[in-house]
Amino acid sequence: MRHEVHGLRDFYATPAGLVAARLLRERLRLAWPDLPRGAALLGLGYASPFLRIWHRGGARCVSLLPPHLPEWRWPRSARSRTAIGEGEALPFPDLFFDRILLVHGLEHAENGRRLLREAWRVLKDDGRLLIVAPNRLGLWAHLERTPFGHGEPYSTGQLERLLRRQLFAVTRRDSALFIPPFRTRLLLRGAGAWDRLGSRLCPGFGGVTLMEATKDFSELIPAGAVPAVGRRRRVVVAETA
Repeated sequence: MRHEVHGLRDFYATPAGLVAARLLRERLRLAWPDLPRGAALLGLGYASPFLRIWHRGGARCVSLLPPHLPEWRWPRSARSRTAIGEGEALPFPDLFFDRILLVHGLEHAENGRRLLREAWRVLKDDGRLLIVAPNRLGLWAHLERTPFGHGEPYSTGQLERLLRRQLFAVTRRDSALFIPPFRTRLLLRGAGAWDRLGSRLCPGFGGVTLMEATKDFSELIPAGAVPAVGRRRRVVVAETA
């Protein structure tokens, strides 16, 4: 990771952080309402607060925590499912996970392309990747007192192009955190209404972008393959007697 993520646990313990986490969980539920029981799900970055959505439904969830973050145990009331490791060198075999959730990870990665390639490697061929990243056009990316104001934010177009270059095809786009990143109780009470209204009126200005992608095999060219020739080639053969 390139940057130390700014006060994640402290932020999510504040009223504003609790509201932000609730709004994000609602969007994540819409994206993945149900996972097959026993499905393998990997959380990258700071994903453990959101994995409980599916862990309670029977999914096999693992959280990979970057080494620079303070160690903590998840879940607290059961056998730990937290590992320590770098996202650019995942300690898992190929084709291991059905789903991957990346939160507070891509924007802090030393090498975002390498991180996505590793995600591609450990994801099953029919698996799905879901990224939550700060939106460059949103207000949250411009305030350093929140975790979304640290690291490299992405516009929707930038994130989609990055995924496409790493052999992913985007299947879903969404936004969240349309509430201004202020601490007033009046705004926090109406956070749900802010998000519903913002997603309809100005979907490109949410605080975060949620983007789901699957593996794109159309860009893969087998070794030794000969590309099709776009035009005919005339061959002259000598006439035999």
